[in-house]
Parts: sequence; structure tokens; C-alpha cells
Amino acid sequence: MRPTLPRALAATVLGMLGWYTFVVGPQLASPGAPESRFVYERPPPQQMAQLAQFPAAGHTFIGVQTDAGTKDFAGAERFATATGTRPSVYEFSAGWAIDEFSPEPITRVAARGMLPMVSWEPWDFRTQGPSDHGRADQPAWRLAEITGGAYDDYVRSWARGIADLGYPVAVRLGHEMNGTWYPWAERVNGNRPGDFVRMWHHVHDLFDAAGARNVIWVWSPNVGYVGSQPLDTLYPGDAYVDWVGLSGYYGTGGQRAYRSFDQIFGETLRSVAGISARPVVIAETGATDVIGRRADWIRDMFRSLDRHPEVIGVIWFEVGGEVDWRIAGAPDAAGAFRAGAAAPRYDAPWTPYTRPLTTVAARR
Repeated sequence: MRPTLPRALAATVLGMLGWYTFVVGPQLASPGAPESRFVYERPPPQQMAQLAQFPAAGHTFIGVQTDAGTKDFAGAERFATATGTRPSVYEFSAGWAIDEFSPEPITRVAARGMLPMVSWEPWDFRTQGPSDHGRADQPAWRLAEITGGAYDDYVRSWARGIADLGYPVAVRLGHEMNGTWYPWAERVNGNRPGDFVRMWHHVHDLFDAAGARNVIWVWSPNVGYVGSQPLDTLYPGDAYVDWVGLSGYYGTGGQRAYRSFDQIFGETLRSVAGISARPVVIAETGATDVIGRRADWIRDMFRSLDRHPEVIGVIWFEVGGEVDWRIAGAPDAAGAFRAGAAAPRYDAPWTPYTRPLTTVAARR
């Protein structure tokens, strides 16, 4: 019998279910499970357009970032247990100065049923000065150096490697570029106006030339603040971006006054709506408990998200350190997160057999 497209699609769906049942399920239950069990079979080209979108229209995924990166998923498991939420996206960092491409870290994430999102950072993060200016002053990593081809071999190695994986990988290149604390920001490190967009286009084009069409490009500024660079001067254009990511926190810089989700993100969301038609992901967020209102802030976040259909994902910064953003050990905060994420909107599982949602309902 000659296979028809519906039959072929049905076979793909059955394959997806089998992959989830026999690969993802066991590995979620065992954070240390070997990723060698993960096998991805690329669908035939005629089936690619029939793949389900991630997240499904009207849904919003929950993601997490921990301080262990891809070396240890115990922090992600603690977050999942405390909040009753199985993350669909796992975010981690890779610095150009030392992180050569390797498929293993990305596969570790995908094997656990989470979309890998790489915060891909063109700098040497080991160079840390006493201030933002000190760490942003890295002449070897000026934007013009990247655009001029100084790192083309490195970029191509990542492009070819991700292309070979076949399944979607989100790349969050040069995040928070509208600030002054990274060397890829235009207002530091000898960079000039227009350099960031030129760098983005150059890197994106190298990936295209390598056939890495499975990349989800995430343009991810910080929420606006007094003195930050206007977003419209930094946006590469919808043809070069799949998702817009935003970083924003409650309680940064020792601020004690309560600021709601809308106070932190609202103005920037409106600015984004004026320059891009792409969906929005809250790519980094967290809340401190400096005045005992972290749980209130989380409840407020979920109420606010109901008014923002353009937001298709929220990634919680489950990281300790000088500021402790973790909620796994805070029953009130974790309970607030659990209650908010229990809404049907946040039922958004990921499998490698998906394609990214790149359009959303009109903003309210």
C-alpha cells in the first residue's frame, strides 16, 4: 500500500508518543540517566510543515534556568517538584571564549523533554572587573570584530553542530544588549551605532549557509530603564528573529519597593509591540523576598500574564548566589507558582517533533 501523507503523519505521531514514553519519561524520573538513550529521527521534509507548534496557540510554556547549567539537573528537578510544574524549556549559558560546540550538553536537555535554550555569549566571562564597565571592556570581542569575520570558524562550528542535531534549539544571542554590562552592548567596548544588528545578521547568515534552519532565534533585551538604549535601534527585524525574549526581575540592585509584574515589564512589552510581530518569552525572571512579598509578586505575575496573549513562555531564574532567586525551598513562593501554573494555559509540553510558534493573537 502506498503511504499517504495522513498515514505518514500518523506514523510520526505514534513515533513521538513512543519516544516520550520510552525515552523522556524514564529520564525525567532519573536526573542522572544517560542521554545515550535519546534518539531523534528527523521527519521527512514533506512532514515538517505538519508538525505541531510549540507552544500550541493560546498556551504558554514554563521554563527554568539553574546555576548548574547542563552538568546537573537536580535544581530543575527540585523546582519541578516544589512547583508541581514540569519545565518545557531549559536555559543555560555558553561563552564563546571557552565553550566549543559539543552535542552532549544540548542532548542532555532534549533527552529530558525540554527545549534547549542557549544563552550564547560572545565574550570571555572569566574577565571580570570590579564594575560593569570593567567586564564590558573587552576589545577582542567588539561587535565589529565578529561582523568582520574574526570568529567565523567558531560560529560555523556551532551552526554545523546544531544543524546536525535536527531538532529545534533556541539560541539567545547577545542578550540584554540594551544595557551596558556586556561587551556586545553598543554603548561600551568601542562599539558603534548599528553594530549589534550587523553582528546579528552576520551570525544568522552563517547559520543559514550551514543549513541550521532548526534554530529558534531569540532576541532578548533587558526591560527598559532610565538610560537604556531604545529597542528600535537594536532590533534585527522579524526576518531574523523568531521570539523576543525579555529579562526582568523584582528586587534587583537592592531595591526594596514593591514593583508589580506590569510595572517591570509593561512599558517594554508595549515598546516591543511597536517594532515586532514576534511572540514574547520572559526569558529571565525572578523575585526576591527582601520585604516578604515574593509570593505576592508571583501571584501578580500570573494574573498579569492573563492580559498578555503575546507572551508564550516564562523562564524562572532558579539560581542562588548574592541574590537568591530560588523558590524550591520557599513553600509560600513555590505554592503561589504551583497555583498559577496549574491553569490550562500552562500545559505546554515540548518534544523534538515540534516547530516554534512564531505568530500570536493580537495584543490587548
